[in-house]
Amino acid sequence: MTVTNTLILPYSHTPILLLYFCAMSRFDEIRKDYTLHRLNESEVAEDPIKQFERWWMDAVKSELPEVNAMTLATSSADGLPSARIVLLKGFNKAGFQFYTNYESFKGKQLLENPRACLVFFWKELERQVRITGLVEKLSKEDSDAYFNSRPSGSRIGAWASPQSEVIKSGEWLDQQVNQYKSRFSENDIPRPPHWGGYLVRPVTIEFWQGRPNRLHDRLQYTLQDNGSWLIERLAP
Repeated sequence: MTVTNTLILPYSHTPILLLYFCAMSRFDEIRKDYTLHRLNESEVAEDPIKQFERWWMDAVKSELPEVNAMTLATSSADGLPSARIVLLKGFNKAGFQFYTNYESFKGKQLLENPRACLVFFWKELERQVRITGLVEKLSKEDSDAYFNSRPSGSRIGAWASPQSEVIKSGEWLDQQVNQYKSRFSENDIPRPPHWGGYLVRPVTIEFWQGRPNRLHDRLQYTLQDNGSWLIERLAP
């Protein structure tokens, strides 16, 4: 005879109990086998930025929604982690770029601990890319150039929103927006001094390709002292 642990709740809690067990059964049933591609050492680029460019172009050509969305993980000096979704706004041989309010929570963490991890998940291609590296601010010229390319509403928003701070209400934020609309003309909105770009200089980049039976392909590039990259396969 099989004995199971039973949770007894009053009748009034029965719907909660049923929802709990239904949810558990659905989690058990959520499974996907990955079969689209392989990732072989003989086929990848020697430079991870070039390999990222290959996968990036595949993702762009596939017309994936929010293709440049990535998780940005940061940590304070005492080790408190935090993660959120931001948008990639450029990449080159030096690294990966994004923009934000320097006084936001992530900006404060990056000031204390200028290291970060980026994760792209392109589920339609059954691919992930994980980038770990050192972070520095982009030049004022780069930040100005990108800021000036943004729609006027986004530029006003950068002035109006004290990102990550507690605010009184949504109405208060609307008042701030209107205040800055009155202050600046639509064609002359300068970049706030507290807003700009960051560059993540990669130290390791891992390319993950989903495979059947959770035996995924994982190739990791590690930056060497001489500037070359070591490519190693990781167990799934």
